[in-house]
Amino acid sequence: MAKLTETQIRILSAGAQRRDNLAMPLPKGLAGAAAKMTVGKMIERGWLEEVDADLRRGEPLWRETGDGHGTTLMVTDAGLLAIGIEPVVVKTMAAIREHAAKAPAVKTPKPRTGTKQAMLIALLQAPEGATMEAIMAATGWQAHSARGAMSGALGKKLGLVVISMKEEGRGRVYRVIRPD
Repeated sequence: MAKLTETQIRILSAGAQRRDNLAMPLPKGLAGAAAKMTVGKMIERGWLEEVDADLRRGEPLWRETGDGHGTTLMVTDAGLLAIGIEPVVVKTMAAIREHAAKAPAVKTPKPRTGTKQAMLIALLQAPEGATMEAIMAATGWQAHSARGAMSGALGKKLGLVVISMKEEGRGRVYRVIRPD
C-alpha cells in the first residue's frame, strides 16, 4: 500500500464525508501547480476520479471543459480504502442521510380547545392540581377513562408529564409538570 501524504489524507477524508464523495473543494492553500500535481498523482493511483460536474446542484468545478461544462473530483472506492474506510459503510451512511433529509417533519399534536381533553389539561396545570373526583365531575368520565387519557393522550401523544402525589386531606392529586 502506498504511503499517503497529509494533503492526500485531508482530501480523501473530506471527500468521504461529503455527499456523493465529492473531493472538491480542495483544502485551503492547495491551488495552482501544487493542486494539479497532487490531484494528478491521486487520479493515477485510482483514488480520485474526474466526473462531469452538475452545475445545477452547485457542485464545485475542478476544471472547465468548454461550452459551459466542467468536471469535479470524486473519491473512488480505492481512495476510501486507502484511508481505511470501507466503501459500503460510506454508501450506507449516505443512504441514511438522504432518507433522513426526505423524511417528513414530525408534527407535534396540539390539543383542541373546548374539549374534555383541554379541560383535563387545564385542571392538571392548575397550581393546586386536581383530584380524581374533580376530574370525573368536570369531564363526566369514569376513573379508568381519566387515567387512560392522562397516560395515553397526554403522556404519550402530547408528551406532557403527569405526576400524582398523595396529599393529606385531599387524597391523590394529579398535576402536569414541565419536562426538564
